[in-house]
Amino acid sequence: MSEYNDEHWMRHALALARRAWEEGEVPVGAVLVQGNRVIGEGWNRPIGQHDPTAHAEIMALRQGGKALENYRLIDATLYVTLEPCAMCAGAMVHSRIDRLVFGARDEKTGAAGSLLDVLRHPGMNHQVAIVEGVLAAECAALLSNFFRQRREQKKALRLAQKSTQ
Repeated sequence: MSEYNDEHWMRHALALARRAWEEGEVPVGAVLVQGNRVIGEGWNRPIGQHDPTAHAEIMALRQGGKALENYRLIDATLYVTLEPCAMCAGAMVHSRIDRLVFGARDEKTGAAGSLLDVLRHPGMNHQVAIVEGVLAAECAALLSNFFRQRREQKKALRLAQKSTQ
């Protein structure tokens, strides 16, 4: 067992999510841990990288594969601030990670139990253990605050445009 607990690693993922926010991306962060060592980390970057696959989880899994020089990420745990989508969940199955620990649920696109359950689907050739709700309130608040700020900015822009017409 790791000397660090799930909350420790989720706080690391939250710091990465804040980095995404600073870059104008939806604030989701992910850290991939094997044993007591970070082997990959990522934050959402699809806008900046013009890449629809540049989700936090995919970035962390890619780094992990390079760190281990293997596409199989055996005995690894992925910590992510938001429940993964179907694409990311599929990548987790293919990578053979051991565990997923996530913070906030995603009722609209979550594929770890909310909308779908890709990770524990009985037809999959690998199943991932899931721990959900770690620092859920903090993870959800970060996302809510981001989208609130984005709505306020759009409203201010519309008002500014109206006043110049």
